[in-house]
Amino acid sequence: MHGIAGRLAHYFIDSKLTPILILVSFALGLFAVITTPKEEEPQIIVPMIDIYISYPGATPEEVESRVVIPLEKKLWELKDIEYIYSASMSDMAIVTARFYVGTDPVKALVDLNSKMMSALDLAPPGVVLPPLIKPMSIDDVPIVTLTLWGEGYDWYSLRRIASTLQNELKKIENVADVFITGGTPREIRVVLDPQRLEAFRVSPLKVAEILRTANAQAISGKVNKGGREYLIKVGNFLKSKEDIENLVVSVQDGRVVYLRDVAKVIDGPAEIKDYVLMG
Repeated sequence: MHGIAGRLAHYFIDSKLTPILILVSFALGLFAVITTPKEEEPQIIVPMIDIYISYPGATPEEVESRVVIPLEKKLWELKDIEYIYSASMSDMAIVTARFYVGTDPVKALVDLNSKMMSALDLAPPGVVLPPLIKPMSIDDVPIVTLTLWGEGYDWYSLRRIASTLQNELKKIENVADVFITGGTPREIRVVLDPQRLEAFRVSPLKVAEILRTANAQAISGKVNKGGREYLIKVGNFLKSKEDIENLVVSVQDGRVVYLRDVAKVIDGPAEIKDYVLMG
């Protein structure tokens, strides 16, 4: 063999130190693998900020054209933003700004807040100001997604099963949040009868105020007894269809008028607002 490479190869082939060097190299490599910190979800700094905008009475198309698109153009003026995601729906919009990896989260939040404050005068009439700005991180991304499906179950039934499952999952240690998407949640609707309202001389605004007052609870005071302090609460929340039907809305000629006399109370699924597709 000729040259330096050839002489080195010849030396290591014949040397008794070669097996020892191989073992030492293997041991060092194994030690490095064992001692190197490892995480299933590495801590990567990727600042994300959600912007919640309320626009009561607006259609999804109006929200997109009058709020979301102008806001996205304004946010793109920030140099550290990598992506912008948005969702427009009836009465509101959610815009998510994702910054480049390694961007200082505090600086990202300050810059975005400053940009939002400078653009408030551009918001169309009817938009609730200021919008809700909520910072996020890569840890806020869901790591487990469960899809419920079953023959013979409608969306309302699946949503109620999911609500029960949600309560159990929240009890697990280190679970930060559990949220439900899709299905139809439970909703109690009060459908007023205009003719009966007029007959009993009850206004819709009065019914709304009675419902608001009845579905409330407040602390009226405190009592100290035996070295302990007890809170006194007044009022109670409405829990069932019957509770709502039995609310007193008026008294006419000595007769008590209940809510069920002027309205129909429906306990069932709410209107569908979002869909979840599987497969």
